[in-house]
Amino acid sequence: MSILIDENTRVLVQGFTGDKGTFHAKEMIDYGTKVVGGVTPGKGGMTHLGLPVFNTVKEAVTQTGATTSITFVPPAFCMDSIMEAADAGIRLVCSITDGIPAQDMMRVKRYLRRYPKERRTLMVGPNCAGIISAGKAMLGIMPGHIYQRGTVGIVSRSGTLGYEAASQLKALGLGVTTSVGIGGDPINGSSFLDHLVLFEQDDETKAVLMIGEIGGPQEAEAAKWVKENMSKPVVGYVAGLTAPKGRRMGHAGAIISATGDSAAEKSEIMKNYGLTVAPSASELGSCVAEVLKKKTSRKVS
Repeated sequence: MSILIDENTRVLVQGFTGDKGTFHAKEMIDYGTKVVGGVTPGKGGMTHLGLPVFNTVKEAVTQTGATTSITFVPPAFCMDSIMEAADAGIRLVCSITDGIPAQDMMRVKRYLRRYPKERRTLMVGPNCAGIISAGKAMLGIMPGHIYQRGTVGIVSRSGTLGYEAASQLKALGLGVTTSVGIGGDPINGSSFLDHLVLFEQDDETKAVLMIGEIGGPQEAEAAKWVKENMSKPVVGYVAGLTAPKGRRMGHAGAIISATGDSAAEKSEIMKNYGLTVAPSASELGSCVAEVLKKKTSRKVS
């Protein structure tokens, strides 16, 4: 199994005919993702990469049966593209776009909540690397060759640290079920907690690696939920141990602005809730391997 996407997921690319949409759509198709078409307003009726182009998401969903979309849309227009996808019945939207105004994301979050929970669109991103179910489907911009099929789920605010974790796990022969990049903006579509719930329900996932950053309360909230609800081991890591207070570091959401926002504080919170915390980015894979080894030893004994 995997979470969010697999080889049968029917995908639309919003911003399909632009240079970024074209490049990454090719990569996703080559990986095996079932891309069924794309949306570029004003270019409906064209064929691009051998697939149909539509003017609206609603038209595309009606004709292709797509359930999932990925947005390669400029920041100024991305809010509208996400809301259009939700209105058309798309169940999962992954937004790669960096630089969406925080006020636009507030409107998106409020808009998505107008729908009943059972048919509410789940959003991943923005400003993220995307989602990959190793060996099955890729919805994003990550280098697919570093992801080996395995038993570890990854959820990360940082795209590059997600890549690093996947590479280390591959080198150790462990591999990945699904890796989700939730993005580093202050307001994102879904949180660590949303995806930890899905990993807990996935039979194939035996452990989860949660990679956080400075800024915001998400890591602490997720760690508390893990202690109270999760049966699978979770390894945590928080980037930014040397970041100075009050200065943004990389991602728009990576800023220490309150007590509990720093990497050291978040790491301590994770430990207090029973998570194993990797001491450095170079030890992500080895920490997961050690946790899985202990889990197997307890089962044998």
